[in-house]
Amino acid sequence: MKVKISSLFLYIFLISIFTFGCGSPKDNSSEQSGETRKITDAVGRNVEIPKEVKSVIPLANGLRMMCYADAVDLVSGVEKAETQKNIVRAYNWVNHDRLKELPIIGEGGGGGYTPYIEEILEVDPDVIIGAYSKKDAENLQEKTGIPVVVINAGTLFGEDYYQSLKIIGEVCQKEKRCQEVIDYIKNVEKDLNKRTENIPQKEKKVVYSGAVSFRGGHGIEGTYTNFPPFKALNAVDIFGNKEGETKDVLIEKEAILNADPDIIFLDPNNISLVNKDYASNEDYYQSLTAVKNGQVYTMLGYNYYYTNVEIALADCYYAGSIIYPKEFADIDPVKKANEIFKFMLGSEQYYQELSDKGLGFGEITLGAANET
Repeated sequence: MKVKISSLFLYIFLISIFTFGCGSPKDNSSEQSGETRKITDAVGRNVEIPKEVKSVIPLANGLRMMCYADAVDLVSGVEKAETQKNIVRAYNWVNHDRLKELPIIGEGGGGGYTPYIEEILEVDPDVIIGAYSKKDAENLQEKTGIPVVVINAGTLFGEDYYQSLKIIGEVCQKEKRCQEVIDYIKNVEKDLNKRTENIPQKEKKVVYSGAVSFRGGHGIEGTYTNFPPFKALNAVDIFGNKEGETKDVLIEKEAILNADPDIIFLDPNNISLVNKDYASNEDYYQSLTAVKNGQVYTMLGYNYYYTNVEIALADCYYAGSIIYPKEFADIDPVKKANEIFKFMLGSEQYYQELSDKGLGFGEITLGAANET
């Protein structure tokens, strides 16, 4: 009897092992079937990533684009620069309640684009996305063993930017949303051009954008050559040129005076620097036609840790309403800004919050406490 019972248990045990052994390979095969896919990134690398991406670490401009893609829920770690709530980076301001709770996996911002390897390994994301060189991407991928997909920082209204949004969409399986964002930006560009392309050059006012930020804030002499919003508006930019390359530069103040623009736009973030200079150089400023005629206006800076596209688009419509009041008579800049911010980031309160902090649209009186 004991022999029969022992034999029975042995038989059941062997059957269990056989069944488990046969079932396991089938299950693994099912999991591995179609497990990965390949993405061609912005520098032409073919990167193998999981079929379904559930966790992403965005570095060097990647987070902003993921916010536009409505893929914030996939973000599993952020750069240190993103843990501080910053109103001039709209994507950060709007999504900060979620971002502040995430692990810090890199420096970011003014601290550079240094990733924290150990912290990234702890988070163990499916994919890393960032605006890196091919060499840096390969190096990061080798150190972490995690797929690194390169995007381009891009330029406003540039094909390089659209390409990067498409890559984000493909990685995060947000192709439809990213195409909607691309179409929206392209439609804005078309609308701006349609309103202004046929205005005779001699009827256009000369414009200048100053007090911009790059590697810190600057006074009136800080500007961009070939300022993208002015290009989109077919405006006469005093520091535009045929090459069309956009550069941040410090201009001699005498050069501004010699060009004597009809309209000046200043970043309200740096208006204190302009007012400080005005206090000791009032004669200079009062020699500028735009200042004498009350044609100095705010234009919120949009280049903070790369291009904040939604702010740039809102700036375009506001500047258009000032430079070409007839052609933009149907545009309420504040309503348009709210529309843009809602579409790009889902926020209808962002402009009001900007305005509450003195960063909204409005006329500037130099030397005075300005409220916009």
